[in-house]
Amino acid sequence: MTAAQVADEFSRTAKVLVRHFNERLGEHGVSTPRSRLVVEVARSQPVRLTELALAVGIAQGTASTLVDALVRDGLLERQTSADDRRSVLLRVTAQGAALAQDWTAGYELAAEELFRPLTPEQLSTLVDILRTLSADEAPAAGD
Repeated sequence: MTAAQVADEFSRTAKVLVRHFNERLGEHGVSTPRSRLVVEVARSQPVRLTELALAVGIAQGTASTLVDALVRDGLLERQTSADDRRSVLLRVTAQGAALAQDWTAGYELAAEELFRPLTPEQLSTLVDILRTLSADEAPAAGD
């Protein structure tokens, strides 16, 4: 098998994973990118936009657009940092925190469904392979 064939198979599998996660999270009325941001803010709040974008692996501009929508929807709120008035910190609202728990449960269920065919040893090997492939990679500007 060639590296190009492996890349093609990986691409097909990635699309299946994304579609399954989007379908499962769609049952909760949210897209995967939006849910990832709310869950990450809930996990690491207070957090700056730049740190949030880095944590979820998307460009800062993309994160900013998504955060604007999440603030309008009442799931996130912005607060001025007490340490630096120029810095804005993000926190989840009570509604955002409740939804983050629901979305996390949906994500975990989708992951269990997707990876059920693999043995624990295969899962461990897969994680090792993925970590090797993604080592030292920063998010691309367009992500």
